Amino acid sequence: MYEYIKGTLATLTPAYAVVEAAGTGYFINISLQTYTQLSSGASEQVLLYLHQQVREDAHVLYGFADASERELFRLLISVSGVGAATARIMLSSLNSSDLTTAIASGDVAVLKSIKGIGLKTAERIVVDLKEKTLKAAGAAGAGLTGSPADSVRREAAAALLALGFPKAAIEKAVDAVFKQDNRQSVETLIRGALQRL
Repeated sequence: MYEYIKGTLATLTPAYAVVEAAGTGYFINISLQTYTQLSSGASEQVLLYLHQQVREDAHVLYGFADASERELFRLLISVSGVGAATARIMLSSLNSSDLTTAIASGDVAVLKSIKGIGLKTAERIVVDLKEKTLKAAGAAGAGLTGSPADSVRREAAAALLALGFPKAAIEKAVDAVFKQDNRQSVETLIRGALQRL
C-alpha cells in the first residue's frame, strides 16, 4: 500500500493528475477539492496522499491534497453501495467539512442532492458513518487547538491501529494509560497501552 507520492506535477485536470516521481509518471484520480488546492499552488512539486485500489483488471490510484480528505474517502467507500467513483463525486460536490457536517448531522437531503446518491444510499451513509464522522470532527477540532497531548494520543492510537488491534480496545487502553500520566511520550503511551491490550 502506498502512503503518499511526492514529485513533479506533469499534468493536472479536474479529474486526474500525473505526478512524475523518480522518472515514472503516475496517473492519479483526484477530486475537485484536490484539483483546486493543486491549481492554486505556485509550486510544480506536489505531495498527494494516496489510496490504492486493486482490481482484477487494474491497480488504480486516488490522490488527495490532505490526509483528512483521504480518510473521508476511505470512510465513504466502506459503506455498502458506495464505490470509489461515487465517493470521488461526493468529494467533488461538497468540500470535506461540509460533507462531514452533513453526515454527522444526518442531513439526508444534502447527501441526496449529490449526483448518483439516492435516498437509500444517503440514509445508509448516515447510519454507517454518523458516529465515525462525529469522532473525526472531534479529533480534527482537537488538532486545531494544537494540544500536544491530543497529538500524542492520536499518534499512539494510529500506531496501535496499524498493528491490527481493534479501534474500541485501543481507545480504552490509550485513555486508561493517559489518565495515569498525561505527559507521556508516544512511545511510552504505546508501551503502556500494549500491556492492556
